[in-house]
Amino acid sequence: MKELRIAGKVFSSRLFLGTGKFSSPEVLARTIKVSGTELVTVALKRVTPEDPSDGILSAIGDSARIMLNTSGARNAAEAVKIAKFAKAVGIDWIKLEIHPEPHYLLPDPVETLAAAEQIVKEGMVVLPYINADPVLAKRLEDVGVHAVMPLGSPIGSNRGLRTRDMLEIIIAQSLVPVVVDAGIGLPSHAAEAIEIGADAVLVNTAIAAAENPPLMAEAFAMAVSSAVKALDALPPSAIMKASPSSPSSLF
Repeated sequence: MKELRIAGKVFSSRLFLGTGKFSSPEVLARTIKVSGTELVTVALKRVTPEDPSDGILSAIGDSARIMLNTSGARNAAEAVKIAKFAKAVGIDWIKLEIHPEPHYLLPDPVETLAAAEQIVKEGMVVLPYINADPVLAKRLEDVGVHAVMPLGSPIGSNRGLRTRDMLEIIIAQSLVPVVVDAGIGLPSHAAEAIEIGADAVLVNTAIAAAENPPLMAEAFAMAVSSAVKALDALPPSAIMKASPSSPSSLF
């Protein structure tokens, strides 16, 4: 696969990690370590930048870049306010997330586009969480976002890539990295996302809510790595008719 580069930073791991739902900072720290992740998302309400003993910040340490999540914002104005706060305390990577509806937590496309345009102008690195909408993905690309993060299925649902057809269109058209976010419930779902061409996946609930989060993170890391290796091996194309596994002429 091509090198994964976002805003000039090269990532060797294609598994990004959400930090919500972990039972303790200690479990989070172990999970980050075994996952090999280099990018983690953190909600504003969980961060105390002025406190060096802050649990979540100390758990993350220097091993991964922090991307502040605007989760909780109900409109563009609230998301921009959160982003400006993040910038003021030295965090310039933003996962732009706006979902005003509380039951399905689906992202608001209109407010997300408006917020993205403003936050990009602030000089920040913006990765918007969106529905699997190819048109919106291109509009966001036009305003200068650094990657797009379409959902596989609703947040925390663990249902996998229910939006696969639209994800494939987004991937085919995108000139920025595509990170599949939300709904990934099993390592096989993450591998599937990479196999269809996604540049990375972001996983939270499937790992954090597992009985053994570090072990699950290791499984996800292995699945993503295996999918990348399979693509690098250039697998044969799928065909409609049968092909003998033992051809008459071997050499």
